[in-house]
Amino acid sequence: MSANKDRSPSHFIKRIIDTDNESGKWNGRVHTRFPPEPNGYLHIGHAKSICLNFGLAEEYGGKCNLRFDDTNPLKEEEEYVRSIIEDVQWLGFDWQDRLLFASDYFQQLYDFAIDLVKKGDAFVCDLSPEAIRNQRGTLKDPGTESPFRDRSIQDNMDLFERMKAGEFSDGERTLRAKIDMAHPNLNMRDPVMYRILHATHHRTKDEWCIYPMYDWAHGLEDSIEGITHSICTLEFEDHRPLYDWYLDALDTYHPQQIEFARLNLNFTVVSKRKLKRLVDERVVDGWDDPRMPTISGLRRRGYTPLSVRKFSESVGVTKRDTVVDVAKLENVLRNDLNKNAPRVMGVLDPLKVVIINYPEDKVEYVDAVNNPEDRSEGTRKIAFTRELFIERADYMDDPPKKFFRLGPGREVRLKYAYFVTCYNVVKSETGDITELHCTYDPKTKGGAAHDGRRVKGTLHWVSATENVSAKVNLYDRLFINDNPEEGGDFMNNINPNSLEIVESAILERSLSEPVHGCTYQFERLGYFIPDKDHSIPGRPVFNRAVSLRDSWAKQVKKVHK
Repeated sequence: MSANKDRSPSHFIKRIIDTDNESGKWNGRVHTRFPPEPNGYLHIGHAKSICLNFGLAEEYGGKCNLRFDDTNPLKEEEEYVRSIIEDVQWLGFDWQDRLLFASDYFQQLYDFAIDLVKKGDAFVCDLSPEAIRNQRGTLKDPGTESPFRDRSIQDNMDLFERMKAGEFSDGERTLRAKIDMAHPNLNMRDPVMYRILHATHHRTKDEWCIYPMYDWAHGLEDSIEGITHSICTLEFEDHRPLYDWYLDALDTYHPQQIEFARLNLNFTVVSKRKLKRLVDERVVDGWDDPRMPTISGLRRRGYTPLSVRKFSESVGVTKRDTVVDVAKLENVLRNDLNKNAPRVMGVLDPLKVVIINYPEDKVEYVDAVNNPEDRSEGTRKIAFTRELFIERADYMDDPPKKFFRLGPGREVRLKYAYFVTCYNVVKSETGDITELHCTYDPKTKGGAAHDGRRVKGTLHWVSATENVSAKVNLYDRLFINDNPEEGGDFMNNINPNSLEIVESAILERSLSEPVHGCTYQFERLGYFIPDKDHSIPGRPVFNRAVSLRDSWAKQVKKVHK
């Protein structure tokens, strides 16, 4: 298979593949895999790995498998399998007929283990898991050999078969590789290959009561599938000698493991264990909560597959761990949505405006541009009436010099409609503003004055009678500290203002039944997506994807005050 001549600029993994192809190492093949463990939902760090593995296969005309490393029935669920499949599909990748599972190979992995036992390279150990840990040694001191290390091959065969048959209880025995308890790499000190777990597996049910450890299974799965380049994150670099040892000891097909730096974001945790804690302790509303860095959370928040793929490409592929500013992810989304999101008008904090010289019963439809970045999207009709709503923040009794919105005697443009001038303010007994009385200039239809006069302020608005009421969730960053781990428990850095709920936003009527999966720009406010799980006809619910500008610095100051 030949490489695509129009490939993007090289990184070190591409250079390795190019060198391999030039030497004919894999006969020109490029076969990668994305191997998630189905013990949680995928997050933005996994998205980078997905894009890398599937992307390399696409660029080099190769293949990429989607393979679930389902070797721990205590933590794995079918729900996680379904969510991972949906995430990879949503990102736009196709594994064709190569949806695979480690559990597909349980018998083969067991047979490989038997081969090691027969070679004298594996033994059954009676030490408890705690004792094995205590005898492992340290980086400075060698470990202690198990007293069961020199069992005969015949005894090991008998005990291992009895482990498989279910004769022993959980943790009573393990199968360990016989390598070197003085090895400088702790992973090589007689690692456990199999443990006893009387637990029901999501696919094999109760067929097995011994399960392979990840390090034992992973390389052999790669070997069975004919993987050429086994691409892992950097924490597996110290495991590579064990990956190689197992394959060499069995004298079987040997892929090449390559490690790259995982994606770390500030203001974010990307550990499935920690994300699960957020879910279990109800800090968030499930794995797909829009504040979560999970792919399903990003999707529900309004991120597009293209924005996630572009972000993954933009952060690059390196051998050194770095922390990427989450603002970069948000800016990639803004750039994507600015080009593609349809524009609509909505008011989140309504203040009524009465245009006293406009006919009471008249409904006039004005043309509004659907997307100024793409004129082929055309226009839509929105209702203009005597009573309107504007944002409360767009009026001030005593506006400062650079406030170009409404104030007493001030004239502004209502977008797509008319110039209006405020002449009276109605207040409650407590001094709260309840409505504004304005006049409009009928000669400014479409938002332009025929006499050439100009106004500096342009406001969005919604008819007070021709609209739809909606709930809007204003999501923000989940943590107030750029390093959530600072100070110990990351739960202490939860942002108390990560969700603000607007119960009665006023939106233009076209949004009474919005297109699910479509992220809209609410003009002057930000980008919002309908929440498909909570919206009902005539009462939509929208989630804010991102504001029009990065205002996080100001918000952080407010939180700390």
